[in-house]
Amino acid sequence: MWKVAMSEEVGKAIQSVVERVNQAAARRPKTLPAVTPRLVAVSKTKPPEMVIEAYRQGQRNFGENYVNELVDKASDPLILESCPDIKWHFIGHLQKNNVNKLLGVPNLFLIETVDSVKLAEKVNSSWQRLRGESMQRLNVMVQINTSGEKSKHGLPPEETVNTVKHIVSQCSALHFSGLMTIGRYGYNLSLGPNPDFEMLLSRRQEVCDSLQLPVEEVELSMGMSTDFEHAIEVGSTNVRVGSIIFGNREYPNIPSPAHSPEKTSKVVSEEASKKMQHLTVSQQ
Repeated sequence: MWKVAMSEEVGKAIQSVVERVNQAAARRPKTLPAVTPRLVAVSKTKPPEMVIEAYRQGQRNFGENYVNELVDKASDPLILESCPDIKWHFIGHLQKNNVNKLLGVPNLFLIETVDSVKLAEKVNSSWQRLRGESMQRLNVMVQINTSGEKSKHGLPPEETVNTVKHIVSQCSALHFSGLMTIGRYGYNLSLGPNPDFEMLLSRRQEVCDSLQLPVEEVELSMGMSTDFEHAIEVGSTNVRVGSIIFGNREYPNIPSPAHSPEKTSKVVSEEASKKMQHLTVSQQ
């Protein structure tokens, strides 16, 4: 019964989001590249069965925030058997000591969060070593901290062009796919277009002008469950949507009432601190 209900809910949700993506794309100004937006279904904390059901509904691109969860999920026998054409996106903060683990993920399609030259070099050298000289280049995006918030990862906007230049000229195992931002959560659209999204568009233009790249070949990954339609309208080509497809996330480390008040307070405080650090990615 649970599987039937889950199938219906995921199916309806995927269909609804795809329709909204297409409608938002139709509202874009003709001055923007006519690139069909890619929907990335963020399956963080959700079981493999839900990924498989979304795949059966035609969804192919899936995103995960944490390396260990992506490794476990992408290597799950059910997913390997049922989802041969799945494309995994890594959309969380990547530490250099986790690069090799991430690059071993089956069907890894895109790392959206390269946020330094050193990380790009590490991913490049590791990909060469793991896959050999004849391997296909690995797609990467450069993450920009457009909002300037200390709680968010990403390059300062002014470092965008030089970082992309380095990847294009020095990292032969990588394919530069575009730019990514999380942006400030909860922006009031009645004030006008999201300035974080506008910032990413302007940085793309600088990159294209400097490296003589066609604008339509440089993707923009911006927009999550709360604002993906607006993001598409202003130029996003890749949106990361989770909760409105799979439902609210379930975190297993919430303390039970059996804990003492003092211990419970401490655990809850630590949990709240962690969640505040990842607030925006948790809204994807």
